Amino acid sequence: MTTSAVHPVDERLPTGKLAALGLQHVLVMYAGAIAVPLIVGRALKLSPEQVAMLISAGLVTLIQSLGATQWFGIKLPVMMGVTFASVAPMVAMANTTPGAAGAQLIFGSIIGAGIVAMLIAPVVSRMLRFFPPVVTGTIIAVIGVSLMRIGINWIFGNPFGPTAPSMVNPEHAKWLADMAAAASAAGSTLPPLPKGLALAGTVPNPLYANLSGVGIAALVLASILLIARFAKGFLSNISVLLGIVIGGVVATATGLMNFDKVAKADWFGIVLPLQFGMPVFDPVLILTTSLVMVVVMIESTGMFVALGDMTGKTISQPDLARGLRTDGLGTFIGGLFNTFPYTSFSQNVGLVALTGVRSRFVCVAGGVILIVLGLVPKMAALVESLPTVVLGGAGLVMFGMVAATGIRILAGVDFKTNRFNALVVAISLGVGMVPLIAPNFKQWMPHDIHPLIESGILLASISAVLLNLFFNGARGDSSGAIAAAKQADAH
Repeated sequence: MTTSAVHPVDERLPTGKLAALGLQHVLVMYAGAIAVPLIVGRALKLSPEQVAMLISAGLVTLIQSLGATQWFGIKLPVMMGVTFASVAPMVAMANTTPGAAGAQLIFGSIIGAGIVAMLIAPVVSRMLRFFPPVVTGTIIAVIGVSLMRIGINWIFGNPFGPTAPSMVNPEHAKWLADMAAAASAAGSTLPPLPKGLALAGTVPNPLYANLSGVGIAALVLASILLIARFAKGFLSNISVLLGIVIGGVVATATGLMNFDKVAKADWFGIVLPLQFGMPVFDPVLILTTSLVMVVVMIESTGMFVALGDMTGKTISQPDLARGLRTDGLGTFIGGLFNTFPYTSFSQNVGLVALTGVRSRFVCVAGGVILIVLGLVPKMAALVESLPTVVLGGAGLVMFGMVAATGIRILAGVDFKTNRFNALVVAISLGVGMVPLIAPNFKQWMPHDIHPLIESGILLASISAVLLNLFFNGARGDSSGAIAAAKQADAH
């Protein structure tokens, strides 16, 4: 094997390969990228045309992966997208003030929080020395396990909403409606129904765990494994893309995928800034969103260290500051262009681990594709039409690879002579699982802190850092984090 002066992260691949690998990244992250705008848009009671304005991405991915000036861009294979950490506070704002007025308040808070995040990025970046291998490995393992819930829900359906495992018996619903009508009739002696009375689901929902969808997810998974095992070179690297394409073809043939949205979408469209009017800057809402950004930046620190581990690229404190500052810049740009706080997408970290392709220019190509999708609504509608069951089959592989990377780092941790390391890992894994296993654990806690404790990744990060400090102390440099990168890169 010949040695090259160019690090694999900075390697420029042929244009055709870049396009295919970039498209693979886009397909993996697109469902998540559009989910938050759809949720918040519905909470704001906006029209479908207005909701479409909320979906935009691409520019901040270019800045993060390519770099822009000495201040922005970590120059790693990072795909940026809207963070789910912002959903709860954004929906709360939307429920309080719906419509365009609510959008102006939300985007004002996002712009303000983006500025705050850019200012505090150097402070947060100095936390790198608190991420030795025992902390890094634990966090990455929790990221992988947490992502598994997304992949599994892509296959079977979300536990709540239209795809919940059980649905209300139609006969029971009719009886309740009749009783409500009878109780409200003039001269009725029946007592009114209690406020908030609702029926529980007791009938199996045909939309949940539909065997056709499960079969397609299994086909995608099998296709990826077979291509990864038997294909050579570039074809092996795009096993996820090929698996998704195979799944999409079969989904179309079986009637699970249709192209109605594609037919209705325009060929060209452009998202203009401040589509909902001038933003309103409320100090309390800006503070709330800034707290969300602190959560996002701590999560991003884990993501960047994970990528450093996978790519063999040492992450210095200035590098981390540039990456975190770009989170803030992306959030600021998002507020201007009618979208929400940005973060590095953990789904795509799994793709880097799976393919072994470390070039950041793959994600630059992904950013260009996202910009094209934003300018050509018909193409975006085509990607959006892909059933989540297809992505679910790929998700199991990719998200499992993230967890496996964490385990690989932990394999190099000294558990034999330092018994405290096992406690750090054991307790932090348990703390990180709390939001997954008991999502309502916070119901009696103050609502103001809910956005700070909803993320298992954040809870595991805080737990691992604090326990490691308690048991092992902290070094004055980042040598531990650098050692983790060497362990993750060893085969």
